[in-house]
Amino acid sequence: MQDAPRRFEGTADYIATDDLKIAVNAAVTLERPLLIKGEPGTGKTVLAYEIAAALGAPLITWHVKSTTKAHNGLYEYDAVNRLRDSQLGEERAREVRNYLRPGKLWEAFTAPTRPVLLIDEIDKADIEFPNDLLQELDRMEFYVQETNETIRAERRPIVIITSNNEKELPDAFLRRCFFHYIRFPDDETMKAIVEVHFPGIKPRLVGQALKTFYALRDTPGLKKKPSTSELLDWLKLLLADDIDPEALRQDAAGAIPPLHGALLKNEQDVHLFERLAFLHRRDGVRPGS
Repeated sequence: MQDAPRRFEGTADYIATDDLKIAVNAAVTLERPLLIKGEPGTGKTVLAYEIAAALGAPLITWHVKSTTKAHNGLYEYDAVNRLRDSQLGEERAREVRNYLRPGKLWEAFTAPTRPVLLIDEIDKADIEFPNDLLQELDRMEFYVQETNETIRAERRPIVIITSNNEKELPDAFLRRCFFHYIRFPDDETMKAIVEVHFPGIKPRLVGQALKTFYALRDTPGLKKKPSTSELLDWLKLLLADDIDPEALRQDAAGAIPPLHGALLKNEQDVHLFERLAFLHRRDGVRPGS
């Protein structure tokens, strides 16, 4: 079966900047994993879905947790169930393959067409996790001891690895990746993203909402900056409640933005804006200035 096209140019639902397109296509050409970092909510995970859609490739997702081990991505051998079945005289206990559960790397290596493999939030796992995957990602093969066979990829999958910078990744691992940092969208890029999700949205509402949003993100002392996905949630609520753009002006009512629960996600940040709003009303100091 023929491989998918090699060029990624974004999709109708995903606004990819030029530098991101270059990074994706460079990683595909080099046949190296693409390591994506960036603020939460900048579209790191969604990128793998959109690459698969754009290239017509199947997507295999491996969402990493704190308890995930590298071997989980290869396969798991259920020795306990086999022993139990053997004691019960089950015929299936004679065949060890009945107790092997392929992992995500096994799935990717044996896929009938070249897949996109997403290894999501690799930094959540133990620090040894990336190093334990070095050989498998480098050689695109691994050995199954229970069956004395080697699982080998006919074609290297397109590997997308995301990280939220919770831990430093080992140098040996980084050397094998093509790296790209997704910068937070600027005003023009954000307008294009908003237009994709809300076609024909009123320019005046978007313009004022973005001014308020970026001013909020730039507020000194903010513990968690709102992300793109939170902006989209906020806009959806503004549209549903038919909020007047003038109500979004931070200096209009001396208060935090309406429906701020979509943007501010902890009590410290809410209290910060309540204090700034009080100063605004008392002294005419604009929040975020």
